[in-house]
Amino acid sequence: MDRSRQARGRALDQAGYGPQETPFTVLHTEPGLVLRKYGQDTPGAPAVLLVPAPIKKAYIWDLAPQVSVVRRWLEQGFRVYLAEWVPGAGPAFGLQDYADRLLGACRCAIKADSGNDALTVAGHSLGGILAAIFSCVHADAVRSLVLLEAPLHFGPDVGCFANLVSATPHAGKIAEAFSEVPGAFLNVVSAMAAPHAFALERMLDRYLCMGNPQALKMHMRVERWTHDEFPLPGRLFTEVIELLWREDRFMRGTLRIGDRTIGPRDLHASLVSVMDPRSHVIPPRAVVPFHDAAASGEKCLLRYEGDVGVALQHVGVLVGASAHARLWPAIFDWLGTAS
Repeated sequence: MDRSRQARGRALDQAGYGPQETPFTVLHTEPGLVLRKYGQDTPGAPAVLLVPAPIKKAYIWDLAPQVSVVRRWLEQGFRVYLAEWVPGAGPAFGLQDYADRLLGACRCAIKADSGNDALTVAGHSLGGILAAIFSCVHADAVRSLVLLEAPLHFGPDVGCFANLVSATPHAGKIAEAFSEVPGAFLNVVSAMAAPHAFALERMLDRYLCMGNPQALKMHMRVERWTHDEFPLPGRLFTEVIELLWREDRFMRGTLRIGDRTIGPRDLHASLVSVMDPRSHVIPPRAVVPFHDAAASGEKCLLRYEGDVGVALQHVGVLVGASAHARLWPAIFDWLGTAS
């Protein structure tokens, strides 16, 4: 299944639907991580670290110039860095590796490159979870945190994935069977948990694009990106399912990362949370309770209302035309006021 999906992705590349990425340099590499740097050195400019979900390739943040989150941050005068997760980390990599050690290595490399003691950190979906954990463990390193549809609270009534988790056995058994859980398996699980979002919604979006060539082209670029998944380390898969989703430890303040036990009261950075009130994948009740419980002195909760031409509404905050026209300017306005 993985090979078949990769072949379809290459076919879409040949049809002209590959990403149009902003030029970058590589600042740091180690197993599981490549730290990208964008733009020219600007003395005194603030730094932002973008944290994708470690499930598919990171170029969804930089899909095309008109819908590039990377370019939006550059236009605001930031030094922009992106934590690109790469396969091959090994099955033993878990939450502490991704959210503490590897993002900590990014922080050290960015500090050496830019001289910034504190960062703005932005994460989407599972990347938002990693960004939030890092911001709690390294409170001195994060000035502002932007969480884009990041599911930080779970329970039996919180979204379609919670229902699937509650009906399945311990995730460790799946991890043991695969060692590294294949991207195709994660894709099938997502479609089972939320067929409306991952199947019907995509077909409807393509239908709505038929009279708009530009929207249809963007839809196909996102479709091409959906074929670029890679395996998830077995340990990370197990800890996300069991510790975060089934036991809700982060929200409860009982998540152990290294020698620290953390929760929302350990988050002190200025906080922007973005939710989609229509979402069945990451509903507001998976976002708002953590936002409300965070100890941040300055908070802003924003709504994303959806787009045509994004294929998956869950990534609309990154690639949607209205997101770039209205949502991202609102985020930057609030960050400027908070700073």
